[in-house]
Amino acid sequence: MTDVQLRELLTRTKTIAVVGYTPKEGRAANSVTAYLHREGYHIIPVNPAYAGQTFFGATCLASLDELSEPVDMVNIFQRSENVPPFVDQAISGRAKSIWMQLGIAHEESANKARTHDITVVMDACLMVEHARIFGKQPIH
Repeated sequence: MTDVQLRELLTRTKTIAVVGYTPKEGRAANSVTAYLHREGYHIIPVNPAYAGQTFFGATCLASLDELSEPVDMVNIFQRSENVPPFVDQAISGRAKSIWMQLGIAHEESANKARTHDITVVMDACLMVEHARIFGKQPIH
């Protein structure tokens, strides 16, 4: 994906469901999500371990199947082998894009999502790419 395409994707994205969010300090799922919230994105945390708790003004969901509103992006913090059901849920929920964090890739699921006109980014940190594209300072 070119920088122009990334800028367009990140500009049109308003709501991000974060699969694997954790409130634990020092975890990428925490710092990346905090950065995205700071940058003005509406965050919907998704993690069954924290379901029902409130983070960033939104109730944490147990799964993407519980979404009551459309999301522009599903940001996945899960091992590559665990990605397929989340991609299926993102397709069912009509997400516009799927972002698999640094070190996470699942080509078969990515191809499946693309057949549903869903933009897919794999093996890249959303915070790092956003900061680079928009000249921001990432949280560490």
